[in-house]
Amino acid sequence: MVVSVSQLLLFGTLLFSGLLYHAVIQNGNMTSTRRPNFIIILADDIGWGDLGANQQERQKLSNTPNLDLMAQEGMRLTDFHSPASTCSPSRAALLTGRHGLRNGVTHNFAVGSVGGLPLSETTLAEILHQNGYYTAMIGKWHLGHNGPYSPTNRGFDYYLGIPYSNDMGCTDQPGYDIPPCLPCQMQAYHFNKKQSGHSSCYSKVALPLFENETIVEQPLDLWRLTQRYTSTALDVILKARKQAQPFLLYMALAHMHVPLSPHFHVPLPSAPHPSEGAVYAASLRDMDELVGAIKNASDASEKDNTLIWFTGDNGPWDQKCLYSGSVGPFQGKWQTSRGGGSAKRTTWEGGHRVPTVAYWPGRVPANSTSSALLSGLDIFPTLLSLAGVKPLPDRRYDGMDATDVLLHGTETGHKFLFHPNSGAAGKYGDLQTVRMGRHKAFYITGGAEACSGSTGKEELHDPPLIFDLSQDKAEETTLDPTTEEYREAEERGRRAREVLLYDIATDPLLSTADYTTDQSAAPCCDRRHASCRCSSG
Repeated sequence: MVVSVSQLLLFGTLLFSGLLYHAVIQNGNMTSTRRPNFIIILADDIGWGDLGANQQERQKLSNTPNLDLMAQEGMRLTDFHSPASTCSPSRAALLTGRHGLRNGVTHNFAVGSVGGLPLSETTLAEILHQNGYYTAMIGKWHLGHNGPYSPTNRGFDYYLGIPYSNDMGCTDQPGYDIPPCLPCQMQAYHFNKKQSGHSSCYSKVALPLFENETIVEQPLDLWRLTQRYTSTALDVILKARKQAQPFLLYMALAHMHVPLSPHFHVPLPSAPHPSEGAVYAASLRDMDELVGAIKNASDASEKDNTLIWFTGDNGPWDQKCLYSGSVGPFQGKWQTSRGGGSAKRTTWEGGHRVPTVAYWPGRVPANSTSSALLSGLDIFPTLLSLAGVKPLPDRRYDGMDATDVLLHGTETGHKFLFHPNSGAAGKYGDLQTVRMGRHKAFYITGGAEACSGSTGKEELHDPPLIFDLSQDKAEETTLDPTTEEYREAEERGRRAREVLLYDIATDPLLSTADYTTDQSAAPCCDRRHASCRCSSG
């Protein structure tokens, strides 16, 4: 092929309207394409079975029509896992591509946390920002809210959202349905009178809404939050379009964490409750409508140049009973038969296998399904690869580039995937559950608090429990340790675990998070008021 001088010049990096272009060859012809936009939507505490497209027999009853359409027009990832089974470590791993044992975040931060994601860690937003991307985050952060730990100091040009979960503060209109907590003013009265309310209600500090580093509303109005998030997301997409700049929009939605919906507002603890299932379904629909609005705005802007990646931060919160989501067939029966829940905070499939959809018209094959073994850890390297940006060379990563899975339909995922302890058993962050192909080995088990209130006891297993997920999605019956299949799986898992633990121990950069708490670190816009009152009007 004869290549002209002008074509050779296209191999370099071109600056045009603030955008870098990549030269690619298609069918022997040189073309240039703008770097893609990325929208990551992370749903809090959503179950694998909550996505209608994952349970075909329930399609008519689906509460996620917009996500189902996105799956129909894109790719449904059926064996995709959150990096951890609780909020902070899952989010830290997604944004760094590194397990909690490397990035230092092994459990959740608190309202009064002094620190957050260690400053030695570099986020996906920081790298993309340094390479010309406009970066914005909307929603739940939960990686530190003080000073240098806030989103706008971790690579995001813009932030609107709550610093932690939607139940970690009081609101004037009780912000969640179970338990129905008192309004902030009544919480403050009970607190000052040294009377205790419901043990699950945060009474000392009202829930704040941040814009960048400023509290613009405290207590915030949770009933208006979805509408506010939606309009802000559309503004971000429009702004990036007008500036002709590639963008990263990270949306972390807490609708499922403690279900709430304006359609089922419960004003006081004494008020009658609607059907619990109806509350969760309404919350799921509210979130789905938000996703649909974002998809429509993206389609109208740069449909063929934007990847939307929807996934979850962990599985459903069992102890919330009918106010929690569905794990589908991944019921963790070995554990539930012995007490305790097998979803959030556990390494059973229900705790970390999450509904996931990738949507990119013209690039991700429409109406496709992949069973490749993937994780939220893979979002970091995949997006950098698609943007033509290299990860930092001074640290080790746990995620893999899943570009070939998304764009070319390959089924090559992780050979081994490790699930960290997330509170139900063992030390936080320890990698004592390993997946290898269709087999999964547990070196430690334990159940989180179930709807019944029971908690499964911690048990060590030597030799490990091993399940064949291809035959036993419910993780009910272990393989017989005397069989050849067991011995081969046990050997593969043991060697993989030894290699990873050695790799972590010799990592030149291991971070440690500061989990110190101090009452003065709680976000307050006006400390003269128990509920820290301020309003954006």
